[in-house]
Amino acid sequence: MPLAAQITRTPRRFDDALAVEAEAQVPDLPPELRALVGGAASCAPYLAALISKEAAWLQDAVAAPAAAVAAVVDTARHYEGADLADALRQAKRRVALMTALADLGGAWTLEQVTTALTDFADAACQAALRAGLAAQIKRGKLPGMTLDDLADAAGMVVLAMGKMGAGELNYSSDIDLICLFDETRFEADDFHDARTAFVRATRAMSATLSDLTAEGYVFRTDLRLRPDSGVTPVCMAMEAAERYYESLGRTWERAAYIKARAAAGDIAAGNRFLKTLTPFVWRKHLDFAAIQDAHDMRLAIRAHKGLGGPITLPGHNMKLGRGGIREIEFFTQTRQLIAGGRDVDLRVRGTCDGLRILAERGWVPQDAAETLVDHYTAHRTVEHRLQMLRDAQTHDLPQSAEGFARLAAFMDSDVDDLKKDLHRRLSAVHDLAEGFFAGSGAQPTVAPAASHAFDETVLDRWLSYPALRSPRGAALFEQLKPDLLARLAQASKPDEALLAFDGFLSGLPAGVQLFSLLQANPQLADLLIETINTSPALAAHLSRNAGVFDAVIGGDFFSDWPGEGELTRLLAAHLEEAGDYETRLDETRRWAREWHFRIGVHLLRGLTGPAQAGRQYADLARAVLAALWPVVVDQFATRHGPPPGRGAVILGMGSLGAGRLTATSDLDMLVIYDPQDQDMSEGPRPLATRLYYARLTQAMITAMTAPMAQGKLYEIDMRLRPSGNQGPVATALNSFENYQKSEAWTWEHLALTRARVVAGPQALGADVEALCATILSLPRAGNDILSDVAEMREKIAAAKSPVGVLDAKIGKGRMQDIELLAQAGALLTGTAAHQISEGLASAQEAGVLTADEAARLTTAYDTCWALQCAGRLLSAAPVQGSDLGQAGAAFLAQSLECDTLSALEARMDQHYAQAAGIIDAALNARNDAP
Repeated sequence: MPLAAQITRTPRRFDDALAVEAEAQVPDLPPELRALVGGAASCAPYLAALISKEAAWLQDAVAAPAAAVAAVVDTARHYEGADLADALRQAKRRVALMTALADLGGAWTLEQVTTALTDFADAACQAALRAGLAAQIKRGKLPGMTLDDLADAAGMVVLAMGKMGAGELNYSSDIDLICLFDETRFEADDFHDARTAFVRATRAMSATLSDLTAEGYVFRTDLRLRPDSGVTPVCMAMEAAERYYESLGRTWERAAYIKARAAAGDIAAGNRFLKTLTPFVWRKHLDFAAIQDAHDMRLAIRAHKGLGGPITLPGHNMKLGRGGIREIEFFTQTRQLIAGGRDVDLRVRGTCDGLRILAERGWVPQDAAETLVDHYTAHRTVEHRLQMLRDAQTHDLPQSAEGFARLAAFMDSDVDDLKKDLHRRLSAVHDLAEGFFAGSGAQPTVAPAASHAFDETVLDRWLSYPALRSPRGAALFEQLKPDLLARLAQASKPDEALLAFDGFLSGLPAGVQLFSLLQANPQLADLLIETINTSPALAAHLSRNAGVFDAVIGGDFFSDWPGEGELTRLLAAHLEEAGDYETRLDETRRWAREWHFRIGVHLLRGLTGPAQAGRQYADLARAVLAALWPVVVDQFATRHGPPPGRGAVILGMGSLGAGRLTATSDLDMLVIYDPQDQDMSEGPRPLATRLYYARLTQAMITAMTAPMAQGKLYEIDMRLRPSGNQGPVATALNSFENYQKSEAWTWEHLALTRARVVAGPQALGADVEALCATILSLPRAGNDILSDVAEMREKIAAAKSPVGVLDAKIGKGRMQDIELLAQAGALLTGTAAHQISEGLASAQEAGVLTADEAARLTTAYDTCWALQCAGRLLSAAPVQGSDLGQAGAAFLAQSLECDTLSALEARMDQHYAQAAGIIDAALNARNDAP
């Protein structure tokens, strides 16, 4: 589209002489374009000079300005030869002129302007780099490389940083570059010669771009953002740079790499390098400590540049001053650093794009993001006008009335209106940014409670704990301490609460991240203290895994439960992005731990009951197995080939199969495979089929139980497999069928009533479940089943006894006792019974129980389950009333809808006795029958 058709505004004339002279240079342009050219020249001597030099080109280019600029950029990318420097300078003049006119005329948006400038910078860097490398190759200074290697710059890449990296280059910008080379392209003995050649090529590139000649310059080039720039060469090996960032990288460098982009040279190698820096830039956990780091940088810049004090317009720096461009960039980048490790959608380079996605994902209020985008666009527009005046890298507003008059004319505005708008926007940005950054050091919102005197010996030892040994950790905690003590003082038993918090704090290995999180999100303190005070087990878990609080801030922590299917999908999608195998295992642990914590908190706070929590724990475990099993299979297949035959499934047994787990449950499971007569796998290291599946199963057990950086997932119990601990860990389908039909004990068939396939190929899983149904339907003698159950019951009673009235699992009339009878009922009727209520209904159908007895046992079991689930949240071992603090006792009683712990104990005793009596009578009556 012609430029004339896109004009929406025109600068006002400031210097008539310059305007008349410029218009005379382009006599063939239509009036509206000559007015735009005259207005631009009248306000900016630099633009007047460009018009004078490029008038002939301009008169044709305005017919299709975007295409004209694109053609200049494309041609510049392929420039070579002795006239390269002059050719690039002419191209720069043309791009600068057209972008200025399209900007001033309102034809292009800010994004179009900055993109055009950035595209040309990329092209200029590519041409200058190729020329610098060609000289080294021709002289034989780059070992093993020929001119053909110029296609990928012999492994060298130019990383664009800052505004160039983000595609936001301003009108008269320096370009910040980091130059690296892929050292793996060279033999070790050639490394130093290669590095020397790359350093020379980098200096030649920089000189081509930045040297001032009679034709001007292309871009001022800054290479100081590289690692430790005071002592390192201007072009570094990628491996050396990676080592630096892993060991010494600072927060400002992390922020810089948000915008980093491979702009010239070996783009593929540059992208690989940037990918290796992902863990450095994007931390796995919410990084609220970055707020203070960014705030410190803001203050340091102000102090260094002398930009403190109130906003006064004359001479105000639109970039670094209060309410300026850098404030918006810091605000955006800091929020991205906080949450970008968890949310890959936040990893965008552009400032406006960053603000929009932050708002979309709930990290920044929508109105704040829209306001900052608007102010950022306005600030950058003013910045461009300031730089168009004389092609100077300036950000300062004019000092004089004449200067403001010129700027107002450039902006097509009255001086007073311009000043009011500038002050309003700068103040609004400052208030938003100051509120965000100053909030990182805000004082506690709850006044310390003076009504309770805590034990000073407990408080005094806190500074010796690992989390408070760093000066920063200690300083952060000192700010939080009054608020935390105030909340502890509000507990019904403050001293008990203090000791619980002391236990948590002593086990915390590091404190800066957690303390920064609490400082930025004070509402988490209540959840922390409530959790610690109520559940020692959950408190110990938090000490080791404080990162689970990320889920409270960064996810749908209090939304509806997604269910097993959605959890499986979420984890599978997450693992696809996780990188190598070990990273996937660690990420599974982190992901599962957050969901596990969510279930516990919901149960602790009464948002769910024990029955719901039990189903959710099972959903989570099944999702982990379903998503992780194919990952383990694929990894194993890389060495030993794909699974022979139809593959293998995981058969969930016990509570896993029943879909009801507690916070500390291990997972009972079997692995069943179908080899389909295939004797060996086909891979680099083939294995006999039986050995293949045995080792694959062991790989899965290791994947679940290995204590990696993020801990363990679950303990695995495979004792229910055929022949128990003596049998193979994986069983062939036909062997499983033969064993179950001819050798299995009654207890193994009882266990099969709760079996369910939880992972593996769908078709094989359907066949396994059909086989289980067939096995359960085989004819059996009812008296034999009940006799075996009675015998098993007595052996259990002799081997184990309950530790107290709150031990709901082991003992007559308790969970395991009722489960045995329910499984026997299912076996008597030849059906599966994943839920105990189903098994008890089957026992009623078989004549073992009356309807009333089945109902009473169902109630007793549900009550036992509720106690077991709630109790396991407090402790991995069976709880005892004497060991519970007041908060824990209250939680346990409330979970079972009792007023006091004593009332709960009395209720449980009643249920145990009643259930034991019913089971005794049922087994004795059947066994005494003729």
